[in-house]
Amino acid sequence: MILRISQEIKPYNTHTHTHTMIRSSACNKLFMSPTTSSPLVPCCSSIAWNFNPPPSLFSSSSSPTLSSKANFLSCAHTKTLGIEEEEEEAIIEKSSTSSELVEFPLLNEEYRACTIPWRDPSDDPSVPAPTELSWINLLLNTIPSYKERAETDSSVPDAANRAEIFAKRYAEILEDLKKDPASHGVPLDIRLLCRLREQVLREVGFRDIFKKVKEEENLKAISLFENVVRLNDAIEDEGERLENLVRGIFAGNVFDLGSIELAEAFSRDGMSFSSACEKLVARPWIIDDLDTFKMKWRKKKWKKVIIFVDNSGADIILGILPFVRELLRRGSKVVLAANDLPSINDVTYLELIEIISKLRDEEGCLIGVSTSNLLIANSGNDLPVIDLTRVSQEVAYHASDADLVILEGMGRGIETNLYAQFKCDSLKIGMVKHVEVAEFLGSRMYDCVIKYNEATGS
Repeated sequence: MILRISQEIKPYNTHTHTHTMIRSSACNKLFMSPTTSSPLVPCCSSIAWNFNPPPSLFSSSSSPTLSSKANFLSCAHTKTLGIEEEEEEAIIEKSSTSSELVEFPLLNEEYRACTIPWRDPSDDPSVPAPTELSWINLLLNTIPSYKERAETDSSVPDAANRAEIFAKRYAEILEDLKKDPASHGVPLDIRLLCRLREQVLREVGFRDIFKKVKEEENLKAISLFENVVRLNDAIEDEGERLENLVRGIFAGNVFDLGSIELAEAFSRDGMSFSSACEKLVARPWIIDDLDTFKMKWRKKKWKKVIIFVDNSGADIILGILPFVRELLRRGSKVVLAANDLPSINDVTYLELIEIISKLRDEEGCLIGVSTSNLLIANSGNDLPVIDLTRVSQEVAYHASDADLVILEGMGRGIETNLYAQFKCDSLKIGMVKHVEVAEFLGSRMYDCVIKYNEATGS
């Protein structure tokens, strides 16, 4: 179940689901095919059972039990480490959410996940379009940094060799897509390219190659949290305080190791939250609804806010959580929806539970603000982007009475979902960190996006 954050936090895992990854030996093609499992029993994030989900969410034969984190078939026991293979084989991956992902209930009709069209409908599907080539090359250029991270993953036996296999295999897949974008039988978009990368990593045995750096950055950010909150609290004007919180979200969103430039800068110089705040590009930003959002903030108090969060470290701890604390102080209930499985340096729901437990005091407060109305949800997602037609049932359930949806980060709020319309108010907020995104928007690199829309229909 999803539970309120109160008292001691203990993650539960009550069910598993499977995804089948099918690889064609001819060109090492991969795609995800969901398999059917029994109904969801959502994951728990606390020992306080203050949530009564509808009966449809439960399997009659299921009961909550403690379990380990997501369990993967070890590639060491398969033939998948070989580059040359003659026949198709299926790799079963087990995750901690249900196989039955559902549509986010607050979506309006005509939803399209991906923001940037990669080709015109009239284009020959077998011939790569210029935008497709640009994005494929973007992913190709990230391979060296992923390979370097994978090589140093001490949790994986023979990591260097496996990292080499990952780099070669993923590069081959991307080169195949350059020759024939339709070779996977589905439209080519950022979701597919990210999916392929994550699946190749998992196939060769890597579960979380950014785990160490996430842990290090979380510790640094936790040590700064109180100071960041105190500085925000010292701002008396409500509008100015909100703007400072929004700028903090942008500054935190710089911690994105999916961006080649930022990954290199991080490896070279590290990252400073205060420096990032000072160096934000000047307003007006490329999409700048901050003044509108300020006006609504002064006049309106949302009863329930659901936030799809992005990165670990400064992003979640120094950017999002001070903003969440302000929402809680104003009386809103807040649901934080985080990834099920690791992807780049994105925070997972289990990691977020641990972060909150370290930040709360003995009374269950975040620097004087109660967390009794704060929920942590498993979004059901395992990518740095998100398709809102495929979310966990617990997120869908908790969204049913939300009156504000926030999608944070470039992947969730710009590359996907920027133009998504909702039956409630919505906010998309993130920083532009890919040249391809900047070109599409006509923006500067590291420009900011804050897009606020009121509810559009029922």
